[in-house]
Amino acid sequence: MLISVGSKAPAFALSCQPGQVVDLATVIGHEKVVLLFFPLAFSPVCTTELCHFRDTFVKLNGMGCKVFGVSVDSPFVTAKFRELEKIPFPLLSDYNKDVSRSYGALHEDLSGLKGVSKRSVFVIDAKGIVQYAWISENPSVQVEFSAVEKIVQSC
Repeated sequence: MLISVGSKAPAFALSCQPGQVVDLATVIGHEKVVLLFFPLAFSPVCTTELCHFRDTFVKLNGMGCKVFGVSVDSPFVTAKFRELEKIPFPLLSDYNKDVSRSYGALHEDLSGLKGVSKRSVFVIDAKGIVQYAWISENPSVQVEFSAVEKIVQSC
C-alpha cells in the first residue's frame, strides 16, 4: 500500500525503547504529526536528518506538531541513538517492518539488506489526512527540510 497526499494516515503502536510503547492512535487524527522514516540509526545521512529535526523541533512543536522517527532498528538501538544524539522526540522501532510496509516506505532489498525503511517523510494534519508524502528510493537523498516546515505551518 502506498500512502499519498489525501490518504487517511494509518495509526500504529511501536516501541520507543524496550518495554515502552507509543500508540500513535492517540495522536494521529488529533494533532499535526511529522513521521520521519529513516533507514538505519547511526548512519551519517540518518544522523544528519534526525539532528536537523532535533534542531528545528522547538519550531515544529510551536506549530502544534508532534514529530516521530521510525526505523527498523531494534528498540535498544533507537533508544541509544536518541540518547546519544539528544533527539527530543520519540524514535520508534519498526523491527517487524509492518509500519514501514503499510506506509509504502520499505526497501525489500537495499544493497543486500532485507527490509530497511526508505527515507520518507509524511506530514499528517490534525484530522489524520496526509498533507505531504515524500519517499526516496535513494537513501542518501535528504528531504527538502523547508518544504516540511511550510506544510506543517499551512495545515
